[in-house]
Amino acid sequence: MKAITYTRTGDTSVLDLVERDVPEPGPGEVRVKVVVSGVNPTDWKNRVGSGPGEKLAFDEVVPNQDGSGIVDAAGPGVEGLAVGDRVWLYLAQHQRPTGTAQEFTIVLAEHVVRLPENVSFDVGASLGVPAMTAHRALTVSEDGPSRLHPGALQGKTVLVAGGAGAVGHAAIQLARWSGATVVTTVSGPEKGELASAAGAHHVVNYKTGDAASEIRAIAPDGVDLVVEVAPAQNAALNAAVTSTRASIAVYANNGGNTITLDVRPNMVLNTRYQFLLLYTVGEDALAAAQQDVTTAAAAGVLEVGETAGLPLHRFPLSDTAAAHDAVENGVTGKVLIDV
Repeated sequence: MKAITYTRTGDTSVLDLVERDVPEPGPGEVRVKVVVSGVNPTDWKNRVGSGPGEKLAFDEVVPNQDGSGIVDAAGPGVEGLAVGDRVWLYLAQHQRPTGTAQEFTIVLAEHVVRLPENVSFDVGASLGVPAMTAHRALTVSEDGPSRLHPGALQGKTVLVAGGAGAVGHAAIQLARWSGATVVTTVSGPEKGELASAAGAHHVVNYKTGDAASEIRAIAPDGVDLVVEVAPAQNAALNAAVTSTRASIAVYANNGGNTITLDVRPNMVLNTRYQFLLLYTVGEDALAAAQQDVTTAAAAGVLEVGETAGLPLHRFPLSDTAAAHDAVENGVTGKVLIDV
């Protein structure tokens, strides 16, 4: 089989296309014939590390956490999955050397989820990191639900920062499906059109007007939950538009590594800042996310592509380096690798 590997940290020049024997699954593992591999920022960040030439946790790593494909074999002790099942994968390469940038991959069975028959492999490869992160962000509020389903966020107003990004896109889709009024901020009209296509009720261009005033006009009592990609840049805006006991779920740090918060306004509002990283949310949160995300996908909620608000950028397996570069350079949309 063909696989993309790297043996040291660095830029995309460390990625190699190699031939490997097809591996055998061990106890609790599943072998999946990968159809589509999804690329996320975490994939290139793992590859880069904190600098070039670092020693890896494994002698050789195959990148990419997300993907979709068909179960090809199952190891001892695996239940609920069978050869031939269409599946989506998440955290395939977490604490393991075997990601999805290869023709066959070995994945822990608990990170292999049946893909509903009406859901495409493209959608399946786009679910993992973005949709599960969005799910977690939407379920951490003090006064909100721990699970998502139609009506779960009824009466709530959700602000999604950066609605044209992959996580923002999934957050818009899941929040609207769950009954929330969805407001999103974007940096330009083109991204605004994508956020609207994803299902946002209100789109605010933060570069052309007074974002706080526009959001307050939409939600006079304040927004209940913020899905935040740029906490340092947006700290003042969030303080100006959030309601009492609002939660700000931070999943990235675009725009700065340090946040400065005014204590008094946040104290008065009992504001909650919830930081999140999918790797450490815990198995209960992961299990809830995979179930709700699968249900939403089956309902047609998590579609991808230009008309759904998330343009697709496709690369062959042999061009994985270009796929990683596209994500690192901030391409708008979802990067997929056809394996």
